[in-house]
Amino acid sequence: MSVVRQLRQVDADAAGVDIAFRADVHAGLSQAQKAVPARWFYDATGSALFEDITALPEYYPTRSETDLLKRHAGDMAAAIGPGRAVVELGSGSSSKTPLLLDAIAPAAYVPVDISGDFLRDSADALAARFPGLAIYPVEADFTQRVALPREICPLPKLGFFPGSTIGNMVARTSVDLLRNWRETLGDGALLLIGVDRIKDVATLELAYDDPAGVTAAFNLNLLTRINRELGGTIPVDNFEHKAVWDDVHARIEMHLVAACAMEFIVDGRAYHMAKGETIHSENSHKYGPRDANLLLRAGGWTPLATWDDADPAFALILAQATEFRSAP
Repeated sequence: MSVVRQLRQVDADAAGVDIAFRADVHAGLSQAQKAVPARWFYDATGSALFEDITALPEYYPTRSETDLLKRHAGDMAAAIGPGRAVVELGSGSSSKTPLLLDAIAPAAYVPVDISGDFLRDSADALAARFPGLAIYPVEADFTQRVALPREICPLPKLGFFPGSTIGNMVARTSVDLLRNWRETLGDGALLLIGVDRIKDVATLELAYDDPAGVTAAFNLNLLTRINRELGGTIPVDNFEHKAVWDDVHARIEMHLVAACAMEFIVDGRAYHMAKGETIHSENSHKYGPRDANLLLRAGGWTPLATWDDADPAFALILAQATEFRSAP
């Protein structure tokens, strides 16, 4: 096996609960528009449900991105070059990662994910497939500052951020994240990022509200996790999944809708919800070509090449860390 060692960069309390999770849940449930950040979907159950979502015929992003990686692997390899340490943000099952690793002959692979169990299983599977590759799993929230393994510090780096996960964040947070990883990956780094394009509303809403109800189960599992880890009494059966297109912000929004008025406890604190009130659980922003390039430039990355899929529209963009300048 080539899994060298795993780093854990998650702060937990004496009960083993992620401190940031507790803080985000209380802050979000206290707002007028209740909300919980989408990164907390990914406990072991949530991660497995998301993998089920990616296999659904309605969920085009994974299919489109995988096809792009297969069809353009040679062009990507030529643009990226060999010998880089690949750092994958929110690696999950790393299902698309072998396509990239096969193409570019990397020197090391660093998957970064907040779900520790899922991270370990994925790293072990990749180690079996790439026995000569050094793999350094990092259990951490990639939206925060992450310390990379010391062994890869001398290597040129490629950030890999597939799945259009950048779309889960509002523009301000996206720019902050891109700037953070520009600094972490360093001068000369490259970034290969998946970006979902704007398309017809019916396709978008079906991708996030599938007839089989897998996305609904994924959304509702967030409440189950809150109950389990924070001693909650949320009546999960009294909530419904809802996905809607917000044209003003060019995004799909996922909500958990209260089917009736209710009161519940989370971590010793009481909360109330009226019938029809929602917990906003996820955004998935969609970007036109100019929008995506502007976002990258604002985050300290200069777009170099774009590979687009026409149907449904999706893109992989290769960008380079922008050289710092003191003036225009």
